[in-house]
Amino acid sequence: MFPLSPKFMPLDLSGRKLKFVDTDYLKDMTEQLIKHMEKFVSIAPELQPAIDSYFNVLSCKKKAILLKEGDPCRMNYFVLKGCLRMYFITEKGVEHTMQFALENWWINDYMAFSAQKSSTFYIQAVEASEVLTIDFANLEKLYLEVPVTERYFRLIYQKAAAASQQKTKFFQDLSKEELYQQFNANFPEFMQRVPQYLVASYLGLTPEYVSEIRRKAFLKPV
Repeated sequence: MFPLSPKFMPLDLSGRKLKFVDTDYLKDMTEQLIKHMEKFVSIAPELQPAIDSYFNVLSCKKKAILLKEGDPCRMNYFVLKGCLRMYFITEKGVEHTMQFALENWWINDYMAFSAQKSSTFYIQAVEASEVLTIDFANLEKLYLEVPVTERYFRLIYQKAAAASQQKTKFFQDLSKEELYQQFNANFPEFMQRVPQYLVASYLGLTPEYVSEIRRKAFLKPV
C-alpha cells in the first residue's frame, strides 16, 4: 500500500496556503468518507483500514488555490469541511464558476484527472477547508484492493453527470431571474455561505443583476 504522509508534511505549491495534516487526524476524517460511501455501497469494517491508507487530509486557507489551469491534475478532492469551487478564466479575464462543493461532495477536473493531463480549470477554497485527497495511481490501487470502491465512484460520477444534465436544462428553459430563484430554492445553504458574486459567476449573471433580483424580492409584498 501507498504509505501515509508524515505529520504536517509541507506541500510546496507556490505559496497556496496548503498543508497536509497529521495522520492520527486522518483516521477520524476518513470515517466521514466511509459514512458517505455507505450511502451507496456496503463497506465491511475490515476494509476500512485499507481505504484509510490511500488518503491524505489537506488543510487549506480561504482563497487558497488547490489546482491551477495548466497544472497536472493529480488529485481528486472530497470536502470534509468548508467549500471549494472549480472555475475557468476567459480570455477577457472573466471568471466562470463551473461547480461548488460543500461537505461530503467530490470535486475535480475529471477529464484531466482521468487522462492524467493538465487541467483547464482552477480549484479554489471559498472558505477555510479540509479535504481528503487521493491521487490517480492510488485510486487505481484502491479499486484493485477494495473493488467495491470502484462501484462507489461509478455511482458518484453518474450522479454528477445527471446533475450536470439538469443544470444544462435549467439554463436552457429558465429566464435569468427564474434561474436565480430556482438555485435559491434548491440550495439555500449555498446562498448563506457563498458570496453573491460567486453565485452570479456560477449562474452566468452579473453581480449587479443578482443584486437587482434580490432587491426586487425584498421589496415584493408578502
